[in-house]
Amino acid sequence: MDPAGAADPSVPPNPLTHLSLQDRSEMQLQSEADRRSLPGTWTRSSPEHTTILRGGVRRCLQQQCEQTVRILHAKVAQKSYGNEKRFFCPPPCVYLSGPGWRVKPGQDQAHQAGETGPTVCGYMGLDSASGSAAETQKLNFEQQPDSREFGCAKTLYISDADKRKHFRLVLRLVLRGGRELGTFHSRLIKVISKPSQKKQSLKNTDLCISSGSKVSLFNRLRSQTVSTRYLSVEDGAFVASARQWAAFTLHLVDGHSAQGDFPPREGYVRYGSLVQLVCTVTGITLPPMIIRKVAKQCALLDVDEPISQLHKCAFQFPGSPPGGGGTYLCLATEKVVQFQASPCPKEANRALLNDSSCWTIIGTESVEFSFSTSLACTLEPVTPVPLISTLELSGGGDVATLELHGENFHAGLKVWFGDVEAETMYRYGVEPAVPGVRGAGRGGLLQRLALAARSHHNPHEPGARRRALLP
Repeated sequence: MDPAGAADPSVPPNPLTHLSLQDRSEMQLQSEADRRSLPGTWTRSSPEHTTILRGGVRRCLQQQCEQTVRILHAKVAQKSYGNEKRFFCPPPCVYLSGPGWRVKPGQDQAHQAGETGPTVCGYMGLDSASGSAAETQKLNFEQQPDSREFGCAKTLYISDADKRKHFRLVLRLVLRGGRELGTFHSRLIKVISKPSQKKQSLKNTDLCISSGSKVSLFNRLRSQTVSTRYLSVEDGAFVASARQWAAFTLHLVDGHSAQGDFPPREGYVRYGSLVQLVCTVTGITLPPMIIRKVAKQCALLDVDEPISQLHKCAFQFPGSPPGGGGTYLCLATEKVVQFQASPCPKEANRALLNDSSCWTIIGTESVEFSFSTSLACTLEPVTPVPLISTLELSGGGDVATLELHGENFHAGLKVWFGDVEAETMYRYGVEPAVPGVRGAGRGGLLQRLALAARSHHNPHEPGARRRALLP
């Protein structure tokens, strides 16, 4: 079983523990036995190996050496036909964060003392249906005011020669000096030919947008690609950025609540609903607004159908006087302002907008990988990074068992709580495949992996002491 073939990475919760790798020889000795044994057996690193690792773990905890790779991308992508190139919008972007990127590497690692410039280089492309190397775009990382490194792939597209219904983005990171850091995959992206012009139905929710999901908003004046601006947040204020985009949580809110209190509601978002946009990074919010469908530069005030991916929409501030066109969210160059619409003289259920108050809405996804190269016993890539989806705790005290469900697990992983290694058992199972997903054919199976860890105490081990598995 190849852990690199696990499908659809999911974002792990805040880490309760960290994982370490055995060296290559130990992994090879254990792998075949563990694959044949479905129940698994409790294992632990040799005392010599544990002692070596504990020193690295303590340094990592003290120096805060964590490194995080975060990939942001849209949920859907329009296919390009013929010679046209419909670049993905918003463009996939990558953020590198964490103090570990600034830790000075050793002499046998990334670069020599005195060298300047970026310490990591990125290349992004589509996973290849044929398995061959696909065309990639180089990412130039720039340091942000919040110390994160930012890179963006602006010219990626999928051609009509590619018949897949879903694909993933592939990010390859290389440290200066040529050391391969790893290859990271995005979540699945659905391929569409064009935005649906039909009235959406909740019988087919594949392209609908639900309350609590993440979205991006962009404005394109006169349908020109070079004029695209994205709703974003900079220095605590909403802006229209030509360079970076932000993901917002779109909440349905209850307009009948007390003033200033707008609890979110569940369900699919429909036009005419009161919604609120919350920045996923800063938590900054816009006031509750009514989302309207846009057609021929007019806001349709009587439409209540579900919102779909890549639809044109407008955001109306509530409380407009009767008979007026209403006030709408609008951009003015890089500023986000309000626009006073005019009532349509021919149809009372429409309001006349300008180009700058018409937004395109699209769902977004993100996947995050956290690791520390300072803990690595070798200079091999850190990927595939283990991803934790759920945690299950049973028992308590000295007999507590914590089971980690996720992907990219294997027999060489060990679980640590602080600087104490736990006994670890590796198991795996299977679950039904996802229809239409490459690598999971009709009637095929996807891996479902699990790691279980329990506390362990060895009174003869230097520095060891009995402690609870979880606080």
